[in-house]
Amino acid sequence: MPTNPNYEEPPEYLDKIGNKVVNAAFAVHTRWGPGLMEHFYKRALKTEIEKNGLKVESEVYLPIDLDGTIVEDSYRIDLLVENEVVVEIKSIEKLLPVHHRQVRTYMRLSNNRLGYLINFNNELIMDGVNRIIMSPYKQS
Repeated sequence: MPTNPNYEEPPEYLDKIGNKVVNAAFAVHTRWGPGLMEHFYKRALKTEIEKNGLKVESEVYLPIDLDGTIVEDSYRIDLLVENEVVVEIKSIEKLLPVHHRQVRTYMRLSNNRLGYLINFNNELIMDGVNRIIMSPYKQS
């Protein structure tokens, strides 16, 4: 259990969406295994999540206000599930801290509390699934 007093688990409905995302990732990895390109896994995961009845947007751009100038294509979320859960997909040898920061930035910019960083280039997909939570800011 986290010891941070500002830590707060996301609502149950978000976890249900997240569980469907993880189950879909398992289904994709079970069928295709590691070693394919990221864009394939993105398309396959989107299709699998949609089979579970969830709305999924792909390649969602996040605009950034740069001193009054909107930069439309600053960041792009791989998948946004139910407009609530950010999913970043990788197919690389090893995840680095920058990949986790990338997801947190996407979550902060899109104002979402739950995200997944999924690296399909693992023998066991459970070694590649990372759940990321952004607790809401609590004022004292």
